[in-house]
Amino acid sequence: MKTLQPHNRFNIINNKIIMKKIYQIIIAISIGSFFFISCEKDPSTPPTPEIKTADEINTFIWSGLHDYYLWTKNVPNLNKSYYTPNSDSLNQFLNKYTDHEKLFYDLLYDYGHTDKFSWIVDDYEVLEKEFEGITKSMGYNFMLGRYATGDKVFGYVRYVVKGSPAAIAGIKRGDLFTQVNNQDITVTNYMDLLVNSEAYTLNFVDLINTTLTPNGKTATMTAIEIAENPIFLDTVYTINNQKIGYLVYNSFTSTYDKELNNVMLKFKNEGINKLILDLRYNGGGSVQTATYLASMIYGINTTKIFLKTEYNDVLHEYLNQEYGSDYFDVKFESLIYGENDNNTAINTLNLPAIHIITSDNTASASESIIVGLKPYITVTTVGTNTYGKYVGSITLKDYIDDKGTVNPKHKWAMQPIVLKIASSTGYSDYVDGLAPNVTIEEEITNMSVLGDLNEPLLNATISNITGISTKSKAFSNFSYKLLTKSEDFHKKEMYYNNPKIMFNLKK
Repeated sequence: MKTLQPHNRFNIINNKIIMKKIYQIIIAISIGSFFFISCEKDPSTPPTPEIKTADEINTFIWSGLHDYYLWTKNVPNLNKSYYTPNSDSLNQFLNKYTDHEKLFYDLLYDYGHTDKFSWIVDDYEVLEKEFEGITKSMGYNFMLGRYATGDKVFGYVRYVVKGSPAAIAGIKRGDLFTQVNNQDITVTNYMDLLVNSEAYTLNFVDLINTTLTPNGKTATMTAIEIAENPIFLDTVYTINNQKIGYLVYNSFTSTYDKELNNVMLKFKNEGINKLILDLRYNGGGSVQTATYLASMIYGINTTKIFLKTEYNDVLHEYLNQEYGSDYFDVKFESLIYGENDNNTAINTLNLPAIHIITSDNTASASESIIVGLKPYITVTTVGTNTYGKYVGSITLKDYIDDKGTVNPKHKWAMQPIVLKIASSTGYSDYVDGLAPNVTIEEEITNMSVLGDLNEPLLNATISNITGISTKSKAFSNFSYKLLTKSEDFHKKEMYYNNPKIMFNLKK
């Protein structure tokens, strides 16, 4: 993973922010007499305490945010002129923090509202695995609902990762559960029972009319490290002489870029003329992978802009001076870039239109596909409102030299928001998400198998394509309130580690 490197060690912007200050001392001399002032200190005056140099982790956190954070100018402790690298004032400020995470989150702008996305880890190896789609889990995606009255909670399964503990235990999409280890799930214990536990047994129920009734079925699982292939399903339907490709794609994970390209080759060879891209469970990922996918759909004209990027004022000016205005343009690609120039030609469908299935979990890089393609082709969205994340991050590690050596004394790394994403026409700031063209919500009482033509969202999409109205299974009037979903315990990420455009920082 290519990463950025913080300011205090590499001085990338020092020549623009360091100003010399000259102070003059005026000595008043009394007329008619001279007074000699002793240079010796009063022995009763206590010595000025020496300011201790801040520890390396705190310094790394401050300097990385100071240089790269999108909202630096909005955070006083990042933009104060007297907080310069290695200064006593900065060391004094950083020494107040013994908790590195607290320092990081205290330095964020309006955390939880404006910035809901920046995060920090104490082990960058865990972070890198997550970006490769490797996490420790049971391997099933679930949503939790709260009964119309009371504090009891139930869950239902939305999909199961192939080969995971959940799959081996026989769990399927649409399964409903109300207990963990024979204990009722409630609004106060679901985190401990489902999220913070690495081994448990689910107790399942059936929905009979409007009542959840225990059916005696259970599934016992222990979490393992899972490398989840984001390409959950790809297939082709022939309906009314139309060839429709269908791809359920659950994450923009760069390690599967070539497999994604192979899916497009399959679609191309089968002669599809319509494409349905199902992003209802896709919380984002690599902007580079999103660029590849957009190129596979629309075309490989590398002169056309897919997305535009914007950074904080100082960094934006620096990058513009170093690389020119083209640096901020993310253009369509013709190649998937590999190590040692082992590049792969992109298989493009050159489609004039696409249908995309969305939900409130469709976020970040998923949303960039929608806004980035709209200036060029007809994009029809089916489902519910997307999440609303138009900003991206870059991994910051604590490098100690110009060879990419990471400080061996710690493994802390940050994933702060550093850039804003916009379409080629400048459309951005969709903080409330992107509204669908066709509104239909996934419903627990009608959880058909993904890819089944009667599955409501796929059914509605195909109806929109063909113009033929079809009906799927009727919904129940079971009443509940959405509480949370498994994606909420993972980052909705859009990270930008472009293999062609890197921050070649001055050391």
